[in-house]
Amino acid sequence: MLTGALVVLRPATPADVPALRAVRDTAEVRARWRGPADVTAEIVESIADPDLHYLAIMVDGRVAGAIQWAAEEDPDYRHASIDIYLDPAVHGRGVGTDAVRTLAAHLIDTEGFHRLVIDPAADNAAAIRCYAKVGFRPVGVLRQYERGADGSWHDGLLMDLLAAELIR
Repeated sequence: MLTGALVVLRPATPADVPALRAVRDTAEVRARWRGPADVTAEIVESIADPDLHYLAIMVDGRVAGAIQWAAEEDPDYRHASIDIYLDPAVHGRGVGTDAVRTLAAHLIDTEGFHRLVIDPAADNAAAIRCYAKVGFRPVGVLRQYERGADGSWHDGLLMDLLAAELIR
């Protein structure tokens, strides 16, 4: 369990699936995290995946979203990637920034990563601001990176953070 200023991050469990599904079903999250038709199965698989660390974001004792990380373990390229989705009901309160900062500090201090990456949609200004507050910097545009709900391709923004750049 990781404790931030506003959040507690803990491994998600099968009991969290209904709350996580409810967050994923909000229009704001669905626009960014479309996923497969069976979102429940995707969440269950993510929780069970031994190569993915899928954490529930707890705010005031309730599930407010999820943050996950995965590792590239090749010693010559070792780094961790982060992804997050958050209930729109807690947007604008610093919850996302606190969750990303809390996980980033853990990945650097405890897991020993020197570099972290995150890849928001290039037009997701709120997410980009959130990650920049933690110290992530834009690296480059991932052209036609992901398919949108309308079927067209949209750009992503690759951002990274070196351990010394973490804003604590």
